Amino acid sequence: KGNKKRKRTEKVEEVSEDQSSSIVQEPPVKAKKVRKKERSKAEKKLSDRENALEQADEEEDQKLFQNKVKQKKKASEAATRSVVNSAVDTTAKQQKRKKVADETVDRRTVFVGNLPVNCTVQVLKSLFKKYGQIQSVRFRSLIPAEDTISKKLAAIKHKLHPSAKFVNAYVVFKEECDAQKALKENGTEIASGFHIRVDTASKTSSHDNKRSVFLGNLPYDIPNDAVREHFHVCGDVVGVRIVRDRKTGLGKGFGYVLFENTDAVHLALKLNNSVLMGRQIRVQRIGEKRKASQKIPDQSRAPKNRVDTTMKKKSYSNDSFVGEKSTPLKKSSKPKRLKTTPRNKAGKNK
Repeated sequence: KGNKKRKRTEKVEEVSEDQSSSIVQEPPVKAKKVRKKERSKAEKKLSDRENALEQADEEEDQKLFQNKVKQKKKASEAATRSVVNSAVDTTAKQQKRKKVADETVDRRTVFVGNLPVNCTVQVLKSLFKKYGQIQSVRFRSLIPAEDTISKKLAAIKHKLHPSAKFVNAYVVFKEECDAQKALKENGTEIASGFHIRVDTASKTSSHDNKRSVFLGNLPYDIPNDAVREHFHVCGDVVGVRIVRDRKTGLGKGFGYVLFENTDAVHLALKLNNSVLMGRQIRVQRIGEKRKASQKIPDQSRAPKNRVDTTMKKKSYSNDSFVGEKSTPLKKSSKPKRLKTTPRNKAGKNK
């Protein structure tokens, strides 16, 4: 019995100790939980700061990357610009070289006009070889017999239009002085009815407006020699140029005549309204047409409103008006009739 009581007391004491220990241990557990919560808030702040810093670093990295890309683009654009500029410079230089080369070639070339259709390269070489070495001969103003055939093929196969009567050519010499000597052949009769016109191919041609005359209302199928014969009476004719269509070879109705002296121009102007191949041609100095057209608008193109206003002003002004004085009519001596009122109205008035 005594042992049983001791065991019970020991159990009670153990239970009380456990309860007391549980009571004593509860508050530190709560404190630990609070500390954990406080630590989580601080960690959140730290994590937010770290995230903000990481975002800032990423933004800086992106900005640096974008700047690098922009720099690369600028460098590539600058490189392309430099390449384009260099290409433009090279093209400009090449164009200048071509122009210089073309000018030098033009100085060495001679234009030969009013050649017969059956003229060949050998005929031209035999004509101009005495002045120097000939580099090349090219025919121009060829009219093929069919539209499907090119001019080069027509020249090779001699398939020209039946209405074509003349052609032009360019003779290229190896030296410039030889081309200047070849100008002596200007006006030579290479065939019956074909006086050739020889001139330099460069822009500085020997055409002089003071020694030339403009022709209008010409027939479309007129040859150059017909014009030469018509104006041969006025003086020595250096050259005749009739403006023609490239495709058909027909004239456009106007041309030019170049004389050796200016005195021949005065005589040529007297042939104005003369008849040539059934048409009344027009002969003028070069530049007269422009002067006449400049004078017309100053005289005739006056506005109508101005004329009307001036006329109105003059009609109303006392100084400008001159006329006879009007005589007033005499008044008639007959007495005026009194106005009669109707009976009804008279009765009412009473």
